[in-house]
Amino acid sequence: MPETPADSLEERVRWNVAEHVEIVAHDPAWAQSFATEKAHLLTCLPAELIQRIEHFGSTAVPGLAAKPIVDMLVEVTDLESAKTRIAPILQAQGYDYYWRPNFGDDVPPWYAWFVKRDASGARTHHIHMIENTPEFAEFFDRLLFRDYLIAHPEVAREYAELKMRLSRDFPNDRVAYTEGKTKFIVDVTRLAKRDRSGEGEAPAEPFPS
Repeated sequence: MPETPADSLEERVRWNVAEHVEIVAHDPAWAQSFATEKAHLLTCLPAELIQRIEHFGSTAVPGLAAKPIVDMLVEVTDLESAKTRIAPILQAQGYDYYWRPNFGDDVPPWYAWFVKRDASGARTHHIHMIENTPEFAEFFDRLLFRDYLIAHPEVAREYAELKMRLSRDFPNDRVAYTEGKTKFIVDVTRLAKRDRSGEGEAPAEPFPS
């Protein structure tokens, strides 16, 4: 694993994006890892700022191969309060913290993104902290995508095959790996929206993570 850069935000972002992409067989322990981290967050963060905490991404889908990193969606009442009150708490506990653009370019809206690592430095959790506003609808679309894969194991298997292929093609380029998944995610989310309401718009492109 590469050595963590010390200070520069630009260097830290570049280092995170270049980390190795590893896809492994599904581990049932991921569900418990989410539950444990959720309980920790509810214990140490200001309760009045937390609306809900969801497990999403591939580790939330039983049987689906994934990067061994638990993705968590944390809905907060106010992102500015999260920036001033939550970020210092988690940073003091060793989480990496970034104020990330929502659509890939360095323009508003931004959201809070935290990376938790184990003692060896390997990522264990990604915490995506957002408000429930139209600007962040893409994140709630990810919950629809999760639920569709759970309900359709054959689609989940197709997604796993795609991810394995992309991880071989782009082992150290998380941006290219994520971009390679975009069309599949957009198409499946459109199906999920159709099933839910008859029709719907496709979501925005996902972020590299």
